[in-house]
Parts: sequence; structure tokens; C-alpha cells
Amino acid sequence: MRQAEFDGRGSMIRWTETEGGGPARVYVHGLGSVSTVYNAHIAARPESAGRRTLFVDLPGHGISDRPADFGYTLEDHASALATVLDAAHVAGAELVAHSMGGSVAIVLAHRRPELVSRLVLVEANLDPRPPATAGSSGIASYEEDDYVENGGHARVLERVGPLWAATMRLADPRALHRTATGLARGTTPTMRQMLVGLTAERLYLQGELSGELPGADGLEAAGVRVVNVPGAGHNIMFDNPDAFAAAVAGTA
Repeated sequence: MRQAEFDGRGSMIRWTETEGGGPARVYVHGLGSVSTVYNAHIAARPESAGRRTLFVDLPGHGISDRPADFGYTLEDHASALATVLDAAHVAGAELVAHSMGGSVAIVLAHRRPELVSRLVLVEANLDPRPPATAGSSGIASYEEDDYVENGGHARVLERVGPLWAATMRLADPRALHRTATGLARGTTPTMRQMLVGLTAERLYLQGELSGELPGADGLEAAGVRVVNVPGAGHNIMFDNPDAFAAAVAGTA
């Protein structure tokens, strides 16, 4: 396990990694998730053999610290992720980023383009205030104190079901709420606008069961490859691991 300070107050963001060649492949989890749980089975496949791989847990999640005075906005998470790449001496990385983590990866690529050579976005949030989907937590519908202190967190854990709750319960409730509200608020420019303006290789994976990606034509016109993954919903890496692994490896 490795760590680096991300807030100037001693709080640590942590990651695990495997040795190998480059460019480094960096997995970034979604809201209330953990990178190894969602991605280790993909990184272990033959298609990814020999690649240096980092599994990063964003602040407030998994094995990383969860300071109470941190903002947990998308920009804050992107800065923390940049700290990881700088500390690990990584540039030109391939970021494989799921849901909220995809939004963070877009912000990072917009701010620090030298750190990112390729984005594999897995049903990433591109717009503020998106409609509710299977990947929606409902956290942002609560006020912060109601979520943290008045039972909101427990109600969300029950509502999202045992699989998501298994990793969500490892995250700090206040960090979860601030992250969820920051995700709903979005960025200026929006994540979609940032994505369109990037020059790195960009692949967007949309699960077939999630329906058509809004604005897909505009993304493709800007050079973003949009792939609908058959038989998959929001968690493509679990629903169709063969297709997901091939997309990550660049063989699909």
C-alpha cells in the first residue's frame, strides 16, 4: 500500500499497485465504492498482464482518510487524484473510471492533461442534476445533517441493496454526502464540455440495459468513442467482464 498527503493537513489518499510496464493504468471507483473490489478481477485477466496498475481510493472512501473539513467536490477529488499520480511518478496514464470516478477523471484530464493519455469512462456522470438511474444513490436528496446524523445514511444503505452497501458502508457518511452533492452540482464548464474539449484518447462505455447515452452523437462528433456493452447495466465490469476487459485493453 502507498499513500500521499492530499489536503495539507496530514490526510492521506492511499492506493495499491502492481508492477509492470507503461503507460500506467489507473482505476478510479464510483460513489461509495472501492477500486480493488470493482476492478481487481479485470486487472488480473490475461489482457492486462504486464501492465503497471494502480487502484486508487478517493478521499472519504475505502482505505483513504476522511477529514471532516475537506470539501469532497469533484475538483477536490481530482486534485487528490493528481497527488497520487505525481507521488507515483506517473504521467500519460490510462484512467479507467466508473460513474462518479469518471467525472473526477474528466476534471483531472482537463486540469492536468499531461497526466492522462487515455480515458475509459464507465457510465460516467457528464451533466449536472442527471435523471435518476440504477446508478443513483439518492444521497443528494438529503440535507447533510439529516443524512449523517438523522438516519439518512442507514436508509440509503437499505435502499441501494447489499452489493452497493457492502462498499458504501466503508465510506465516511459526511464524505459521501458532500461527494454526492458535488456530483449533482457538477462543474463549470460541465463535465461533458470538458470531455468534448480533451485531446486524449476517449472511450465511453454505456451498458445496454441502462438505455441510450444522451448526447452520444455530439460526443462521437468530438472524437469520443461511445460503445454500448451488451447485457450490462451500470456496473459493466460485473455484468459483462469479458467485454469490459477487452475495452480496457483496447482490443474491442
